[in-house]
Amino acid sequence: MEQHTLRVIARIRTDFDEKFGIPRQSGLVEELRACIVFEPEYRNPDALRGIEGFSHLWLIWQFSKAVREDWSATVRPPRLGGNERIGVFASRSPFRPNAIGLSCVRLIGTEQSPGLGTVLIVAGADLLDGTPIYDIKPYLPYADCHPEAVGGFAVSAPAAKLDVKDMENLLNCLPEDKRSALVGVLSLDPRPSYQEDPDRIYGIRFAGINVRFRVDGTVLYVCGADADPARAKD
Repeated sequence: MEQHTLRVIARIRTDFDEKFGIPRQSGLVEELRACIVFEPEYRNPDALRGIEGFSHLWLIWQFSKAVREDWSATVRPPRLGGNERIGVFASRSPFRPNAIGLSCVRLIGTEQSPGLGTVLIVAGADLLDGTPIYDIKPYLPYADCHPEAVGGFAVSAPAAKLDVKDMENLLNCLPEDKRSALVGVLSLDPRPSYQEDPDRIYGIRFAGINVRFRVDGTVLYVCGADADPARAKD
């Protein structure tokens, strides 16, 4: 079998250090912020010359926690309730012959970081913290935007499903600028689609905070939140 080697050019730093809770597509939670840090050999500032002229970028990356030796021809997308099978190439499932992801993010800007060179600040990323990035390309509206496109089983973006309550539990352990991002994540209902137990307590790690919640109908109640000083982010 023919094989090729891909070089990791950067890694992304996000508020998600586990898969549970990450939005299922990029751009669904615009309030999310992330930082793209280039590997030492790719920290040449000339490689980013002109990038701030673009509002959005394509990230090509690896599903680093979903790499498998085998693959399945069909998958069960969460958008279809996790029960109906469709072809893997008719989905964006992470379980693919090559565990490669594609995300469109909004470029907020560039920053100079001591010891890290120029980093990119982006919005709306749907990546796990530390995810390896293989390439970055500018989003071109004239070529990449197709208003007439048909979306198959995912015709439109999923709307916020849940009304998030009891956020006061987070006031003392989550920075203010991250609260709206977390509300956006929780409102999309991170639970598996087949779980509806109103008494079950779920947990999500976000920005170094362990957040516990339960869902009753269309209301999500934050039950508690504990900061982890060793891992909480600034």
